[in-house]
Amino acid sequence: MSKVQAVELAAVTKRYGDALAVDAISLKVPAGSYCCLLGPSGCGKSSTLRMIAGHEGISDGDIMIGSRIVNDDPPAQRGTAMMFQNYALFPHLSVAENVAFSLRMKGVSRQERLARAAEMLALVSMSEFADGTPTQLSGGQQQRVALARALMTEPSVLLLDEPLSALDPFLRVRMRSELRRIQSELGITFIHVTHSQEEAMALADLVVVMNEGRIAQAAPPREVYNAPRTPFVARFIGGHNIIEDAGRTITLRADDIDIIPEGEATDRHRRATVSDIEYRGPDVRLGLETDAGASLIAVMGERAFFDRPLAPGAAVAIGWHPDAVHELSLDG
Repeated sequence: MSKVQAVELAAVTKRYGDALAVDAISLKVPAGSYCCLLGPSGCGKSSTLRMIAGHEGISDGDIMIGSRIVNDDPPAQRGTAMMFQNYALFPHLSVAENVAFSLRMKGVSRQERLARAAEMLALVSMSEFADGTPTQLSGGQQQRVALARALMTEPSVLLLDEPLSALDPFLRVRMRSELRRIQSELGITFIHVTHSQEEAMALADLVVVMNEGRIAQAAPPREVYNAPRTPFVARFIGGHNIIEDAGRTITLRADDIDIIPEGEATDRHRRATVSDIEYRGPDVRLGLETDAGASLIAVMGERAFFDRPLAPGAAVAIGWHPDAVHELSLDG
């Protein structure tokens, strides 16, 4: 593989006519890390990925791969490879020939390019399908072939545009593990666009949460989850309550709320009513309405809930440890 490279964006902006898609974002992705660009549709994450790849021009700012500014370099000269959402495999070529296609276009001999393709297919556990065609493969198998094809160019940075979105939930989980294994084994930089919070948390060393063309927060996944910087990040990541408390805005994880019978309340507890209950297998999600008019979500372990089950309309008391409270910034 090529030398592992860091990626840096310096005040990068993208406009489509009068529409501002990416608004002067700056970001450093360390060499050899797995970075996920996360956010809702229209937040600018795919435009950012395409600018790194060279498939979109930038309106302002600089993109660096390693020590080189690549603003004007064509995609083939950037040391990157792109794996698209739709895989775009050639149905008339064998699996091995699909993987080897980029070397065929460079004039590499058939024997050499198929030997290289065999190495890549082994990496993604698809060797036994080398002589078949893409139409004979499942969605997950096609995804592996597309990944092998992207890696054939020996990129220093692999760019992935929602590569798991077309797969069923069970296969998505399996392929997350495969992507993390392959990234770890190759050691190259991965930058992966997704709208799935679960996917980003499972894969990334660095989660970059985007909103309205800007970076709302960039940090390791545990930091983003436990210390969201803004109300938007807390809401988008999920599992958090946002509460106005003593003139400040705080966030509180749903699994940090303690629920006890109303009769056991002390001065540190607040009164609430259970509004709805959702059984989810390993845990139970409870909607709560406090006497002060706030709507909260709590999560209890399945066994803990059924040891002392509740029903909608039940009066309860709620509390939390002071260390569980995280204060939010309101500047984003």
